[in-house]
Amino acid sequence: MSALHPVPWETPGPLVGPLGVPLVDLLDRVLSTGVVISGDLVIAIADVPLVRLSLHALLSSVSDRVPAPWSDSGPL
Repeated sequence: MSALHPVPWETPGPLVGPLGVPLVDLLDRVLSTGVVISGDLVIAIADVPLVRLSLHALLSSVSDRVPAPWSDSGPL
């Protein structure tokens, strides 16, 4: 069984095999635009929900070049 290698972008012929995106590039793209993660966890016994946990998170990068929307240091 041979190992799979990413196909280079400059291939003149038709592309075969998986196209690879480095993890660093993927994280850079996600953090530059931002991503929202949402999820629910329900613990139930005999189809009776007992506990419900909701998670909503926003992941984004912060830039010093973008000013804060508050006139002072912030709402705190």
